Amino acid sequence: MFRRREPVPFAFLQEADRFRSNVTPPPRPRPSRNEWAGRALIGVTVVAGLVGSLLFGLPALSAHQSPADIQHSEASTR
Repeated sequence: MFRRREPVPFAFLQEADRFRSNVTPPPRPRPSRNEWAGRALIGVTVVAGLVGSLLFGLPALSAHQSPADIQHSEASTR
Protein backbone atom coordinates (compact mmCIF):
# COMPACT_ATOMS: atom_id res chain seq x y z
CA MET A 1 0.00 0.00 0.00
CA PHE A 2 1.30 3.43 -0.88
CA ARG A 3 1.81 6.01 1.82
CA ARG A 4 0.59 9.54 1.31
CA ARG A 5 3.43 11.96 0.70
CA GLU A 6 1.47 15.21 1.12
CA PRO A 7 1.47 16.83 4.55
CA VAL A 8 -1.40 16.27 6.93
CA PRO A 9 -3.68 19.33 6.93
CA PHE A 10 -4.03 19.26 10.70
CA ALA A 11 -0.73 18.96 12.51
CA PHE A 12 -2.31 17.80 15.76
CA LEU A 13 -3.61 14.67 14.02
CA GLN A 14 -0.14 13.73 12.98
CA GLU A 15 1.24 14.27 16.47
CA ALA A 16 -1.64 12.56 18.27
CA ASP A 17 0.10 9.17 18.32
CA ARG A 18 3.18 10.58 20.02
CA PHE A 19 1.40 12.74 22.59
CA ARG A 20 1.20 11.38 26.13
CA SER A 21 -0.30 13.41 28.91
CA ASN A 22 1.12 13.41 32.39
CA VAL A 23 -2.19 14.62 33.84
CA THR A 24 -4.38 11.85 35.20
CA PRO A 25 -8.14 12.31 34.84
CA PRO A 26 -10.20 12.55 38.01
CA PRO A 27 -11.65 9.27 39.27
CA ARG A 28 -15.11 8.37 38.06
CA PRO A 29 -17.79 8.89 40.68
CA ARG A 30 -19.33 5.70 42.00
CA PRO A 31 -23.01 5.27 41.12
CA SER A 32 -25.42 5.66 43.99
CA ARG A 33 -27.79 2.89 45.06
CA ASN A 34 -30.65 4.54 43.19
CA GLU A 35 -28.63 4.74 39.97
CA TRP A 36 -27.52 1.14 40.35
CA ALA A 37 -31.10 -0.03 40.99
CA GLY A 38 -32.36 1.97 38.00
CA ARG A 39 -29.77 0.44 35.70
CA ALA A 40 -30.58 -3.04 36.99
CA LEU A 41 -34.31 -2.44 36.47
CA ILE A 42 -33.72 -1.27 32.90
CA GLY A 43 -31.56 -4.34 32.23
CA VAL A 44 -34.17 -6.70 33.63
CA THR A 45 -36.87 -4.99 31.57
CA VAL A 46 -34.87 -5.33 28.35
CA VAL A 47 -34.08 -8.99 29.01
CA ALA A 48 -37.72 -9.72 29.90
CA GLY A 49 -38.84 -8.05 26.66
CA LEU A 50 -36.45 -10.15 24.60
CA VAL A 51 -37.49 -13.36 26.32
CA GLY A 52 -41.17 -12.49 25.94
CA SER A 53 -40.81 -11.73 22.25
CA LEU A 54 -38.97 -15.00 21.78
CA LEU A 55 -41.69 -16.95 23.58
CA PHE A 56 -44.47 -15.29 21.58
CA GLY A 57 -42.56 -15.59 18.30
CA LEU A 58 -41.57 -19.26 18.48
CA PRO A 59 -45.03 -20.65 17.65
CA ALA A 60 -45.17 -18.49 14.53
CA LEU A 61 -41.77 -19.75 13.41
CA SER A 62 -42.47 -23.44 13.96
CA ALA A 63 -42.73 -25.47 10.76
CA HIS A 64 -44.54 -28.41 12.40
CA GLN A 65 -48.11 -27.58 11.43
CA SER A 66 -50.45 -30.40 10.56
CA PRO A 67 -53.10 -29.83 7.87
CA ALA A 68 -55.84 -30.04 10.53
CA ASP A 69 -54.42 -26.94 12.24
CA ILE A 70 -54.65 -24.81 9.09
CA GLN A 71 -57.86 -22.79 8.86
CA HIS A 72 -59.63 -22.44 5.54
CA SER A 73 -62.18 -19.82 4.67
CA GLU A 74 -65.47 -20.57 2.97
CA ALA A 75 -64.50 -18.39 0.01
CA SER A 76 -61.57 -20.67 -0.85
CA THR A 77 -63.80 -23.78 -1.07
CA ARG A 78 -66.24 -22.33 -3.60
